[in-house]
Amino acid sequence: MAADSNWLLNAFNALLAQSGWEWLAVFLGIAYVILAAKNSKWAWPSAFVSTLTYTVLFWEGQLPMQALLNAYYLIMALYGFWLWSQSEKTTTTEQSATHVSIHQRSWKFHIGFIALGTTLSALIGWYLASSEASQLPYLDATVTVFSVMNTVLMARKVLENWLYWIVIDAAAIYLYWESGFYVTIIMFSLYLLLAFYGYRQWKQLITQQQTSQ
Repeated sequence: MAADSNWLLNAFNALLAQSGWEWLAVFLGIAYVILAAKNSKWAWPSAFVSTLTYTVLFWEGQLPMQALLNAYYLIMALYGFWLWSQSEKTTTTEQSATHVSIHQRSWKFHIGFIALGTTLSALIGWYLASSEASQLPYLDATVTVFSVMNTVLMARKVLENWLYWIVIDAAAIYLYWESGFYVTIIMFSLYLLLAFYGYRQWKQLITQQQTSQ
């Protein structure tokens, strides 16, 4: 019992010791997911500031793949904001290369998606392990690769992106626990719950789109 108490006390002290920058990144990251679930373009500016902060924090924390992932998120935040803003200017019946609406993809697409992500994760994980560049090379690589790929699905408003986030967020929680980013664990725990919420919200929106056509 004493060991359990010491473990909780140590975790609490470590939580208090986290930087204010990480708390800011967490707050904006949560705002991003909530706004994305509501199909709001303002999700992307929140994502931009959050990921800019995390790029620096993860690089300093010797999680290079997570730092690169967040640098990639910076670009995707700009792309997502532009794409969702353009979509607001057109109706669902207009044909436009920049118009996106919530939609689903076939099971064949998802088999290919998972196969590609798994292959890339294995190759990058092997490289990180051989170069000793990461604390948890294969998990670091897997979270990074699928997050990169899935962010594209989110920007393109593919409904199943939320299901992928459920798995990615669960894996990320373990990764950040092992690497000491305790405030980030809180954020990803909320992300995990919000992924269920996001899927439900988009499912309702896609139903509304289909009935209005």
